[in-house]
This record gives sequence, structure tokens and C-alpha cells, in this order.
Amino acid sequence: MASLAEKRIEDAEERPVDPQARPEELRLLEALLFASAEPLDQAALAKRMPEGVDIKAALLQLQADYASRGVNLVRVSNKWTFRTAGDLAWLMTRESTETRRLSRAAIEVLAIIAYHQPVTRAEIEEIRGVITSKGTLDVLLETGWIRPRGRRKTPGRPLTFGTTEAFLSQFSLEALGDLPGLEELKGTGLLDSRLPTGFTVPNPSDDPSLREDEDPLEPGDDLELALAPAVEPEKGEGS
Repeated sequence: MASLAEKRIEDAEERPVDPQARPEELRLLEALLFASAEPLDQAALAKRMPEGVDIKAALLQLQADYASRGVNLVRVSNKWTFRTAGDLAWLMTRESTETRRLSRAAIEVLAIIAYHQPVTRAEIEEIRGVITSKGTLDVLLETGWIRPRGRRKTPGRPLTFGTTEAFLSQFSLEALGDLPGLEELKGTGLLDSRLPTGFTVPNPSDDPSLREDEDPLEPGDDLELALAPAVEPEKGEGS
């Protein structure tokens, strides 16, 4: 049975969209979003708003109102939050901030996980053609851009990995479907235009639910990942 908040959203979407939300509704919505330490979805907002408010229409109007301001209302993985306008991000940068560049190996692994998730370490190595060091996965786990999803239903029950909302936020993506496709990658020079016949780039899925060939994580899986024996870094790989 749908929750009251979900029913409220569904009812609102069935009604004709009000072209202009009332100022008081926008003020309430604005306050909720500013006060929240994390992005909020429509259901969470509907629980705090007066009954009958068209949440979807109000969000879109508030987004338009903030489009030219110093902060913008953005949607990340179907959740809403205020962020500093992209062209003003330099104002938030401190000189003491140390930028840590990802190694080429880490970038390759992150790309494989993003496009092929859920994927195991062995599957990553098969795609790359080289052994992936534990340090590479550790770096990506520390950034919060990838996470263990479950365990593959194969001998050894290896962990499967996927991306997180932090990954979408970092790269300003609303969904994984916004990742560039084959032609876009070729156009930017990231892929050789003379690719093997039949070469394709998979369409990544945003579905967080486990696949038929995955089991859920068990207590202690995160600890096991942290204590896993390190593999010698591949030649030329940085930390």
C-alpha cells in the first residue's frame, strides 16, 4: 500500500499542473531544502508540506527561480538539494585544499564499474586485461563513489560493486543514463575512432535492487573487504 506522502504525490501528478505555486508554499519548500543536510526526495518533502501542495510543480518553479542565482536547486538521483552555482565553485575552494588525482588505473576501474555494474573484481580484471590492486578499489571506496552491492552467486561468492549517489553528485549527473554513450566518447577523443567491429558501450542501469545472480551482503562483509590481502600494484599504477 502506498504511503500517504506517495499518494499525495500521485494525486498531485494526476491533477493539471498549477503554473504558479503560492509564495508561501515556495517559502516552506525552500526552508526544508536549505535546512536538510542531505538531498530530499518528493516523498520526504510531501510529508512536511501542507496537504494539497503540488510538490513536483513547486520544485520546478523553485528550480527556475534559483537558476540565475548564486545557488541552484538541482536534482541528484531523483532527490533535490541546493548547490553552489557551477560557475562560482571557485569561490568555495581554499588554497589549503590538496587535490588528489586518481591514477589511470583508478579511472579505468571507476569507468568499468559505472558502465558494467554490478561487477566483480575478477570481471573488472577480465575487461581491463590486468590484475587490479586492492589499493585501487580502496581509493574509490574512500571517495564514496563506489560501494559493495552484494555477492555473486558463483563459487567463492565474490563481492559485486556499483556506484553511489556521491558519484552522481561529483560528476553532476541526474542518473547513470546521463553518462556519455559510444558516439559521444568517440567524439571527445576518449575512444579510438577505429574500434573493433562489434565494439559497444553498455547502457548503465540505475536499478539499486539486487540481480538474480546476486545475494545480499552479510554482516562483516565490509570488514572482510577492509582486511582482504593486498595485491601487488600493477606496473605504472599510482595510489
